[in-house]
Amino acid sequence: MAKQDDKLFTVAGTARNPDGTVKARFANDLVARIKILNKSGCTDINLVELPEPMTKVAALEYLQTQGVEGDAGYAVANRLADKVKTVRKSEVSITLKTGGKQKIAKTRGERAVQIGLADSVEHVESVIGKEAAHERI
Repeated sequence: MAKQDDKLFTVAGTARNPDGTVKARFANDLVARIKILNKSGCTDINLVELPEPMTKVAALEYLQTQGVEGDAGYAVANRLADKVKTVRKSEVSITLKTGGKQKIAKTRGERAVQIGLADSVEHVESVIGKEAAHERI
């Protein structure tokens, strides 16, 4: 069975819960997911079909490139930051056989670059915000 982080989705977006909170949502069937969210009392449902099956992290990054703004944009950025943190927690240490030392990341942004989730700290800043990218880990 695939790990949770390896699962692929074809639909992603946001919806406002009955309590007013906005959450990022993922699915593989657009119509069925909209029906479930409506039945649960969700509003402001904004789901899109992804151009190809994607992991949650990739789908969240795609949503940000589509210009999601306001509460939905904050929900997407926050969920992406949580996903980056989860990936960081699941990392294992390795010793390089070359005897070289690996720089230890001190911030979320540095860690995301180190594990290959982003090309630069600036990219992480644009995804999760400057404060979150420079938060010490």
